[in-house]
Parts: sequence; C-alpha cells; structure tokens
Amino acid sequence: MAEISAKLVKELREETGAGMMDCKKALAENNGDKEKAKEWLRQKGITSAGKKEGRITAEGLIDSYIHTGGRVGVLVEVNCETDFVARGETFQNLVRNIAMQIAACPNVEYVKVDDIPPEVVEKEKQIEMGRDDLASKPENIKEKIVQGRIEKRLKEMCLMEQPYIRDQSITVEELVKQHIATLGENIRVRRFARFVLGEGIEKKESNFAEEVAAQMSGKA
Repeated sequence: MAEISAKLVKELREETGAGMMDCKKALAENNGDKEKAKEWLRQKGITSAGKKEGRITAEGLIDSYIHTGGRVGVLVEVNCETDFVARGETFQNLVRNIAMQIAACPNVEYVKVDDIPPEVVEKEKQIEMGRDDLASKPENIKEKIVQGRIEKRLKEMCLMEQPYIRDQSITVEELVKQHIATLGENIRVRRFARFVLGEGIEKKESNFAEEVAAQMSGKA
C-alpha cells in the first residue's frame, strides 16, 4: 500500500470539500490514487456532504424504537435544516434505522469520538497501560500499542463509527453522509438514550428449591 502523505490528504480535501479522515480513508482504499479517491468519495456521497457539514441543523425529528419483547428501547434526535426534509419519508426512515442501530449496539454510549469526555479517555488509557501483556515492553513501544488500542476502544463506544447493521460495508457516519448528498441538507445525529429493562436494578436471587422446602416444612 502506498504511503499517504499529509500533503496528498490536504490536496484532496481542498479539491473535494470532504473531511480530513474521509480523504485519508479514500486515498488508503485506492492506493494513493487521487483521482480514484475522488470517485470513491463521490460514490459514498461524501464529497457533497463535506461542503454542508458547517450548516445549521435546527429542524429534525425525535423518534423511538422498542425492540420486540419490550426489553430494549431507544430515543434518538436527528437534526436537519428544514421542516420539509424532516417530514419526508427518506429522512424519517433514516432516523428509524439509526434508532434500530442503537438498539443493536449495547456498547455504544456516545454519538462521535469528539463527544467522549477527557476523563473517560484518560481512564481507558490507564486501563490499557496496566495490562499484563505490556509489562515487559519498552516505554515507547508501550505508548504506541496503547494508542492503537485506545483509538479502537473509543470507536467501539461511538455510534457513528459502527458498521451499519443493514449494510456492513459502510459505517453509520457514511450512511448519514449518503443521505446528506441525497437530500441536499446537513444532517446530524445530536443525541440518544438507550434503555434496557431492569438495568441498574439489583435483582434478588431466590432459590426455588429452598422456598418449596420452607413452605413444605411450614405446613408439616
């Protein structure tokens, strides 16, 4: 694989309006070929999406999804620019699919990596630094390994980084960008809450055999 230079990423970003990480990924996917990377970005709907990312999203929709059996529920707010788009079937289907995605991802806690508080990042770093398999590693090697593990862990915690459940070849972020390109408006997943029945409640454990024995002895 060709080495992707910062200069090449910068050039692609300036020419397409796509985000830095999207440009880097496009170049990596196409062995550093800038023209093929442009086509890749267009196919993903990322080029036009990047140009709209700074626009205000004050409209949108709050939707809910209750999983079969009523044991998992989700509330999610997804924003767009106009009420016209918010009332459209395409946008509403997107919001519903995002809600279903959240229901299917028990480890997701944040929308994107930038939303993770610094203290959470530091805590994860300390956990990784204390792993037994790193004890004998030189400090500089340990730092690189930990950094890689931290990046992976933080992505696991974020909705936008998850493979989309209906199409594993794209992430939720790419799904949203495709809809930005289709609908012509900026779209942002603002916040969500995931509820699991009984979560956080200390359940009393009972021994059915002992209960039966006690009832029987009481009747004797």
